[in-house]
Amino acid sequence: MEGLDIENKQQPNSLNLRPGLEGVPVAQSSICDIDGEKGDLKYRGYSISELAEKSSFLETTFLLIWGELPTSKQLKEFESQIQMHRRLSFRVRDMMKCFPESGHPMDALQSSAASLGLFYSRRAIDDPKYIYDAVVRLIAKIPTMVAAFQLIRKGQDPIQPRDDLPYSANFLYMLTEKEPDPIAARVLDRCLILHAEHSLNASTFSARVTASTLTDPYAVIASAVGTLAGPLHGGANEDVIKMLEKIKSPDRASSFLDQAIKNKEKIMGFGHREYKVKDPRANLLQSFAEELFARFGKDEMYDVAQAVEQAATPKLGPKGIYPNVDFYSGLVYRKLGIPKDLFTPIFAISRVSGWLAHWREQLSANRIYRPTQIYTGKHNRTWEPLEERSSITKN
Repeated sequence: MEGLDIENKQQPNSLNLRPGLEGVPVAQSSICDIDGEKGDLKYRGYSISELAEKSSFLETTFLLIWGELPTSKQLKEFESQIQMHRRLSFRVRDMMKCFPESGHPMDALQSSAASLGLFYSRRAIDDPKYIYDAVVRLIAKIPTMVAAFQLIRKGQDPIQPRDDLPYSANFLYMLTEKEPDPIAARVLDRCLILHAEHSLNASTFSARVTASTLTDPYAVIASAVGTLAGPLHGGANEDVIKMLEKIKSPDRASSFLDQAIKNKEKIMGFGHREYKVKDPRANLLQSFAEELFARFGKDEMYDVAQAVEQAATPKLGPKGIYPNVDFYSGLVYRKLGIPKDLFTPIFAISRVSGWLAHWREQLSANRIYRPTQIYTGKHNRTWEPLEERSSITKN
């Protein structure tokens, strides 16, 4: 670590502190490579734009988890296994029916994902078959859980998966109760590819920390889902939609930005810790939005979004602040008929593949995470009898 005082490592100086571990390498990985200066994102060495154009989500998932693109036979077998395991146990469905309908879908998903460990956990993480089966179950069942809770909270029974529909088309069918347009299904599949992996972000780090304890993969995924649920990680695309609706019209974009910058307010969908140029996923998602608008009609908020980006470029661009993955994804999901509070669960559906890739990689050279801390509390205090203690101020 830069600046580490070897002679005083038992009592580290505050200069060693890196809040949020920013810039501190904590793992080696061959899964994802990001060049933030060029706006380049690769999975296992393959460009994200090429994968979005030529691959499917399940093919990309296979690549992320096992390191190579599958053969035709391997992909067919993987897709078949996913298809066979889409259904949920009636016990899981009954448990979900007990969740409050006002609960957030991410909380429902975290609880449901964790419950799978009750049914399938053997913690046989040295068994390749157990690892493969766990991957299949999680990739297959997480979308079913998201769609099931959406219908349950509306007072309806979940729709059973359809074996004749591909992965993303089946999810839209379970969610909307109707077979989706092929263009809509393909756009969603490409969105899942874009969100599948992004190096050691907060939820992926959470997954690796949990994995390092050698617990089961269902606990690993539940941990990551809980981390993704936080507003500083997942969910920003919900806030982008709210921001665009607040601006209302393109001619108000510039004045809105000026006021936000003056007040030092966060502009949702802008800026990324990794990228100093426009997020490559934002470029692709913008093109997906336009593809959907050509098919199903334009979203009036798209003009507002374009005006915001245009106005922000001279104001924020010199600081390396540009649209990130969240800026256009909400518009895509909204055109697909997906409720705003399901945007982050869909992010989770996708990111499960990246989390599982990191789970396997962590197991290959595992050491339990145990960072240190800098103690800032009091020293050498004397015990006071109860009757002599003064009241404390609660902050």
